[in-house]
Amino acid sequence: MRISRYWPAFGVLLMATATGLSVEFPAATTLPVRAGFPDPLMAFDDKKITTAAEWKTTRRPELKAMFQKYMYGRLPLAPKGMRVAVLHQDDRAFGGKGTLREVELQFDYNGEINPTPIRLMIAFPNDRKGPVPTFVGPNFGGNHLYVSDPKIRIPDAWMYPNYQGVKANKASEAGRGKELGVWPLELAISRGYAVATFYAGDIQPDRPNVQEGFRGTLPKTEAMGDETATIMSWAWGVHRCVDYLTTVPEIDGKRIAAVGHSRLGKTVLLAAALDDRIALAIPHQAGCGGTGPSRHTDPKAETVKRINTSFPHWFCGNFKAFNEALDKLPFDQHCLAAICAPRPVLFTNATEDEWANPSGQFDMLKRATPVYKLLGVDGLTATEMPSPGTLVKSRLGYFIRTGKHAMTTPDWQVYLEFADEWLK
Repeated sequence: MRISRYWPAFGVLLMATATGLSVEFPAATTLPVRAGFPDPLMAFDDKKITTAAEWKTTRRPELKAMFQKYMYGRLPLAPKGMRVAVLHQDDRAFGGKGTLREVELQFDYNGEINPTPIRLMIAFPNDRKGPVPTFVGPNFGGNHLYVSDPKIRIPDAWMYPNYQGVKANKASEAGRGKELGVWPLELAISRGYAVATFYAGDIQPDRPNVQEGFRGTLPKTEAMGDETATIMSWAWGVHRCVDYLTTVPEIDGKRIAAVGHSRLGKTVLLAAALDDRIALAIPHQAGCGGTGPSRHTDPKAETVKRINTSFPHWFCGNFKAFNEALDKLPFDQHCLAAICAPRPVLFTNATEDEWANPSGQFDMLKRATPVYKLLGVDGLTATEMPSPGTLVKSRLGYFIRTGKHAMTTPDWQVYLEFADEWLK
């Protein structure tokens, strides 16, 4: 399999080549103070965006470039090609109702194979009448946690210590099948969807200051303020999975939904904003740095300073300049949602997860809605947050349930209901 996009060497996309813009943005510390939330329809030079054409050719590329420059770091290059190896396939999985496949994706840069392959696990229904819509996203604990099949590989990269079967930050057989409800594959295939997931640590283990994974492939002099940070690296991994999924005959490449939880929810919203092949985005409980506003006064919600202190590797160096100067940030997270327009986006939350700022997320959807309307479609149609358990199924959707910070099977039932509305 060969991917059509060609780049001559491994590296990162600079703003101009990523967006078609020739503008050079100033250093973060020299940005002007702007009161309130930035208007997504006001260009960096204070020109009002009044047409869909201006949005597509001016403001949208500008926002993409600014999110790379000041927050997530530069989008890495797509590889010249991809090598795909099928590691395992069971055509009679889930009691015969589905097929379970695991593939290894290796990335080719002029004949040199990047040392961070992705092991992508895919489940799809056997009773399909044709190509099916698909959920894709990174997971926290390794594919083996979400199936009982002993032939699904166990990750060998660094692993979070709090997952079942993990010893000395390495996954083990003891965790196999212990979290079936987090990625309920059988439920999804019973509803006519495929699901594709991979361990985020295949791309970049979630710890700072170690030259490993994707970070280990970048020049050590890379720290220039807008260096590719961890969330951007994971988003790049989602894009590479989409590269593959659009070639799979069982999957409808025009109906791909990206889903992720918490920091991986931040990842899939960013991935969708930077890749129009993702038809729908579901960032679950993504909070600060994802779906929640950077500008807020909620004492129970995470702040930019706190997230940059606790997880300095998630965002690029330039983002730290806003720890004490949020009024200089030239965008907020409603602008990231707006980049996805007119595609559907669903923000999902939990009542006890106040750290993720559920009400602030609802406000971000309201503030992104003018862009959707400029493009001739509705955005968020609700004027007030819904009661727990009520799904707002507008193109910009919202859901909050009772409970805590977790991704559960009931959450997936909501994802499926929203996907039924927009992908079927």
